[in-house]
Amino acid sequence: MTLQQEIVGNAMQMAVVNLNPGQTVYCEAGKFLFKTANVTMETRLSGPSNGSGQQQHQSSGSGGGTGGGMGGMLRQAMGTAMQVGQRALAGESLAFQYFTAQGGEGTVGFAGVLPGEMRALELDGTRAWLAEKDAFVAAESTVDFGIAFQGGRTGMKGGEGFILEKFTGYGTVIIAGAGNFIDLNPADFGGRIEVDTGCVVAFEEGIQYGVQRVGGLNRQGIMNAVFGGEGLSLATLEGNGRVILQSLTIESLANALKKAQGGDKQGPTGGLFSTHAG
Repeated sequence: MTLQQEIVGNAMQMAVVNLNPGQTVYCEAGKFLFKTANVTMETRLSGPSNGSGQQQHQSSGSGGGTGGGMGGMLRQAMGTAMQVGQRALAGESLAFQYFTAQGGEGTVGFAGVLPGEMRALELDGTRAWLAEKDAFVAAESTVDFGIAFQGGRTGMKGGEGFILEKFTGYGTVIIAGAGNFIDLNPADFGGRIEVDTGCVVAFEEGIQYGVQRVGGLNRQGIMNAVFGGEGLSLATLEGNGRVILQSLTIESLANALKKAQGGDKQGPTGGLFSTHAG
């Protein structure tokens, strides 16, 4: 069942979700805004595939057979510990908040943590989505939240680091980013696009994500790295599928706030040789 939701607002958008009786949506801790009184709220360490609908189905179907008992509890505990460990390593929230409408329809509101846009993605079970850290806002309980680890060289050189969020299953997942979004398909641009590493919000499974050096170790390459504001690397996205980019990076927002507070006096190099006011 597709989640009934509406994304409202401009500079700092929010998602207003309408729940049918008994329907559940979950969010990362800290991204809940409001709810109606008939919507229950529960905080859990486990994701939806480890302790929610799937576990309830197994329990009701087995009647206390081999899938339950001490062994089932131990497997569930180990699965929860693995999920929490992955999220801790990724710097994500350790817990999820679950919201369920009781006795009628209910409403819940969610928001991201930065000024910018939100987007609702629909999963049909055939293709996963990957997103930058902290992009996840909320999803139906039929959507699984996981962590994807990038390869060594890509992770070391890319602004997104080793860690990406991964969404699989069926239903609606809501993500957020900074600034404005633009949707692109690399197939429309010769099969490959190159972007600032901090501008990647999300992309469909099947898109090849990598990192390349900006220019060579020559005069122009050094000029690009030192004065161009992009550092030494660009993200590369190849293939046929949806890609969502954001117009504002966390780094550029932090630098703008520093400058506005008088804590960073930037020179003509765009901040590379900036000096702090004494």
